[in-house]
Amino acid sequence: MAPARLLIFVLGAALPFLLFHAEAGEMGVNYGRVADDLPDPAAVSQLLKDNGITMVRIYNGDAGVLNALANTGIKVSVMVPNEDLADVARDPSVALDWVRNHVAAFLPATKINVISVGNEVFESRPDLNLQLVPAMTNVHSALVQLGLADAVKVTTPVAFNAVTDSSPPSSGRFRDDIAQSVMKPMLEFLLLTGSFLSMNIYPFFAYLNQIPGTISLDFALGNPNSGFTDESTRLVYHSLLDAQLDATYYAQEKLLGSNAIVPTSDTECGWSNGGKCSLRLEGRVGCGAASIANAQAYNNNLINRILSGNTGTPHRPDADMDAYIFALFNENGKGSGPDDIERHFGLFYPNMTKVYEFDFQHPGPSPVPPAASWCVANAAVGEDRLQAALDFACGHGADCSGIQPGAVCFEPNTRLAHASYAVNSYYQNQGRASGTCDFAGAAFVVFQEPAEICDPNASWCVANAEVGDDRLQAALDWACGHGADCGPIQPGASCFEPNTRVAHASYAFNSYYQRNHRASGTCDFAGAGTVVFKAPKIGNCVLPWRAVIEETTSMSNGSYASI
Repeated sequence: MAPARLLIFVLGAALPFLLFHAEAGEMGVNYGRVADDLPDPAAVSQLLKDNGITMVRIYNGDAGVLNALANTGIKVSVMVPNEDLADVARDPSVALDWVRNHVAAFLPATKINVISVGNEVFESRPDLNLQLVPAMTNVHSALVQLGLADAVKVTTPVAFNAVTDSSPPSSGRFRDDIAQSVMKPMLEFLLLTGSFLSMNIYPFFAYLNQIPGTISLDFALGNPNSGFTDESTRLVYHSLLDAQLDATYYAQEKLLGSNAIVPTSDTECGWSNGGKCSLRLEGRVGCGAASIANAQAYNNNLINRILSGNTGTPHRPDADMDAYIFALFNENGKGSGPDDIERHFGLFYPNMTKVYEFDFQHPGPSPVPPAASWCVANAAVGEDRLQAALDFACGHGADCSGIQPGAVCFEPNTRLAHASYAVNSYYQNQGRASGTCDFAGAAFVVFQEPAEICDPNASWCVANAEVGDDRLQAALDWACGHGADCGPIQPGASCFEPNTRVAHASYAFNSYYQRNHRASGTCDFAGAGTVVFKAPKIGNCVLPWRAVIEETTSMSNGSYASI
């Protein structure tokens, strides 16, 4: 039912609080040292500087590495090893000593800004699960005692397999054995201390372990692809990393609610540049994907995306994110043999030459999100916030003439319909820039053309009877063979009658035209078709004025696996 009053547009209203633009994220690397042929830390420090790498994670608090990184300006994340975690959880004085010896002793010359407490504890040391949050709390308390809590944040890297039912993303939740006992208090701690959730997310391993045929290589690499639709939300994903990140956001929401989301950092993410699967992985569908070309594609897509500020996801389009590539070097001590894929994740060979080209300083264009996207209003926020978003959009460049009384898109006269029209107009006029479809949560981006947004320039393609039945039949056959949905004009279907060549051709031509987004030249058919701007009705069949092609990357229900 239409509201009692007309929707009034306050054209001069200014609502700056509605728009939040994600800042560009920052890229770092994981400096692993499970090898016997790596350069000394001083040479590594210079290598990082020479390549414009501004963040580095190490897997302990090694004094030699921390001294080598002094006075470089490089942000450093140190780690309390798993073997120290129980003592740190048990005794606050142990935590205080650790922070004094491995953090405070090197500040401010070495720019330590993160302490990771443990590493993938749920995966590698599940016996320590219940000690994890107490250990994090004790480390934070030590930072408070030393006056460092504002400068240094406490987190813990979590392997992605802590999230289950991750496909589709909206089903994502934390595993039952850790959800209430560990993840909920951890997330509350991170919120309270202004820290972030560290997730180790590897699309490479999800691709490696997939059920054959469920994940395309381009989808895993973040290359342009046709996408995957979450049928529960209708959000479209063009990147496996996005799908895994959103599964993590949904898992958080199931514990904390949708308004209390902890910022998420991808603290380990990379792609193997070579080698072979170990015996435990042999036969997996993705074993052949470990190559220099694929590693270069994945990591450059990630670098370009993060540094360009394109850090949002379909579910959280304005989320900010840092990421750390694993790893700085190929490490000959990893894996189970000399040619194990786990030895080939490096950006550099141990002699400090690049495995392939990359650039942390001058990013190229990001491949996602796809060019075609729309902004729609979120009914769940209520009419007052929809009205505020509507007023702001109309007052800041949206063309709202089409939803004025008597205009072509005034009906349906609902706040939701008018708000969707206005916020989408604003979003399109802003070049679909990141952050221009948020309106404080009153709108979100979709990647399939939404039926609820009225198009003031709607048009249809109909057949030209004057060309004769033979040319109509030829054009009809061509349209049905090139993407038109001709099911409704089959015998017994909804638009089979009237059973004439011109009626069937009109339906097929229009389907092709709409599916190609009414692009110029898609309603010609060698003169057999023509564009009209008034909705045609042929018998009892009404020609649709838009159509959505759902080209999806198939994914099985369950989780995006990792190891």
